[in-house]
Amino acid sequence: MKIVIAMDSFKGSLTAQQACKIVAEGFASVVPDLEIVTRPMADGGEGTAQTMIAARGGKWIVTEVTGPLPEMRAEAGFAFFEDNQTALVEMAAASGMQLLRTEQLNPLKTTTYGTGELIKSAVDYGAKWILLAVGGSATVDGGVGAAMALGWRFLDGQENQVGPGGGEVERICKIIRPKELNLPETCVLYDVSNPLCGNQGAARVFVPQKGGTPEMVNRLEAGLRHLAGLVCEQLGFDISNIPGGGAAGGLAAGAAAFMNASLVPGIETVIEASGLREDIKDADWVITGEGKFDKQSLHGKVVSGIAKLAAGTRVKAGVIAGSVELADEQWRQLGIAEAIGIQTRQMSLDYAFNNCRQLLWKRAEEFARRHLAR
Repeated sequence: MKIVIAMDSFKGSLTAQQACKIVAEGFASVVPDLEIVTRPMADGGEGTAQTMIAARGGKWIVTEVTGPLPEMRAEAGFAFFEDNQTALVEMAAASGMQLLRTEQLNPLKTTTYGTGELIKSAVDYGAKWILLAVGGSATVDGGVGAAMALGWRFLDGQENQVGPGGGEVERICKIIRPKELNLPETCVLYDVSNPLCGNQGAARVFVPQKGGTPEMVNRLEAGLRHLAGLVCEQLGFDISNIPGGGAAGGLAAGAAAFMNASLVPGIETVIEASGLREDIKDADWVITGEGKFDKQSLHGKVVSGIAKLAAGTRVKAGVIAGSVELADEQWRQLGIAEAIGIQTRQMSLDYAFNNCRQLLWKRAEEFARRHLAR
């Protein structure tokens, strides 16, 4: 029996590589003669760069840039692949929530400026193609900060440059292109398919997760709508409803407007780079998982991408997640044969988080006894 293990990271607890290793060891402890292939996964969120480096043999180029708050500095970097001169910029390294304490989260103030600096550094290094992984952001500035770092100007009604942060977007009256924008072809790897604006947009869905109040939600939604209107009027480009445009607080839509970027699901890019499509052709099961298997998992995340890949084949798809917050009928509609979580109803989140390794091993053993043991 051949098993392919393609886990995402468990945010704040396990990397994708660690999760794959634990599940593989749990399976092998029950069925020692399994053929097991591990392929760590990512979807454009945190960990995408390291996952791609592991899959393709790239290197990490360190550089210091502006952090998610304008007064911060962050030691960040980008992945570089010599074979095709491609740089993978992971925005979370410069503008991510992981860089802030809880009390620092404020999407009115956070900026993607450092992400723009990372892109510029990658171009200066010699990148001929940019992949921009946009998950895990602390920002809701529509990519305005990143565009500023690349030479775009955003002026208020008095012809003054607006400041950094999502709260400044509503003040923009004029967008001025840089005289030269020497960017190579750029592709955004998004981890959610939400649009920029509306009930499923960047502000209404994600601002509460980034420390925003209901008042901030309404203000930032209005700011993003205002930005979309200006981009349409002044640049001739409608970014309001691009699938995935709402990723990273609208950075994805901003990249389409200000970097002429294309947008693709990040999981599809990682699947191709890792060779997973070939791996599962003769497999019996493909096992995936993430920290929280919920409604967001259905829209561009690793689990939905793996389930889509397995659909229509003889391969069964299984999920072992930190928690499963979907009803059985919801995950079965994806073609998933089994989904289990390491956190039970009686278990506190803190306990599950602090004992993640042991619990994941135990659930892997249980899965193997139930489905893999002859």
